[in-house]
Amino acid sequence: MPMRKRLNHTSSSNAGAMVTVSVPRPAAQCRPRVLAFHPELLHGTPLAQSMRDYTYFSYNANEALHLSAGERQTIIGCMEKIRGELQSPVFDKHSRSLIVDNVKLLLDYCIRFYDRQFTTREKMNNDIIARFEALLDDYFRSGKPATEGLPTVQYCADKLCLSSNYLSDLMKRISGESAKRHIRRKVLETAIGLVTDTARPVSEIAYRLGFQYPQHFSRWFKQQTGCTPREYRVQL
Repeated sequence: MPMRKRLNHTSSSNAGAMVTVSVPRPAAQCRPRVLAFHPELLHGTPLAQSMRDYTYFSYNANEALHLSAGERQTIIGCMEKIRGELQSPVFDKHSRSLIVDNVKLLLDYCIRFYDRQFTTREKMNNDIIARFEALLDDYFRSGKPATEGLPTVQYCADKLCLSSNYLSDLMKRISGESAKRHIRRKVLETAIGLVTDTARPVSEIAYRLGFQYPQHFSRWFKQQTGCTPREYRVQL
């Protein structure tokens, strides 16, 4: 049975932030490891340009990665290589690039392990997607778009007690589309339903869906379907 470790921790990606770790008892069986590096380490490297791709830095603590024994050894191996370079008596022109390469390797492994975690938590993920769908259905049925605008990824994530990045990454891995794209598709489905199943004026539908001006709604609807709401209604 694979061993899994988890530490309760509080952290922030802001510069100068404090990271606290609460070690579960018995403490003798737990040896926390932390990799911390200054942004200057990455200046001028390809990794600096791709850091935004590591979206898990913005995950909540309850969305932490749970490592198997093998995965844990892989991460420790990366950290030991970095430690070896830092403690080497020889710091030459290759040292910085080797450190950065191993930092990137560690971050890439975390993406792989998160992919595994998303895949193995099928029941939990399906429950989140079902709650996401129900949340959007309730939002549009309640008429909130008319007063509060269209739902955002952040709004939905807050209601689901998730970080926005975690919700988006989960949706991409499970459904193949981002949370933002999923919301847009839901808006279109709702718009088509109102256009085809009701006799409401287009202006009323536009306001009901949170569009400030009917012409903006008509333009958006045509971009999505190839025809205006009135044309769509007539051709049915």
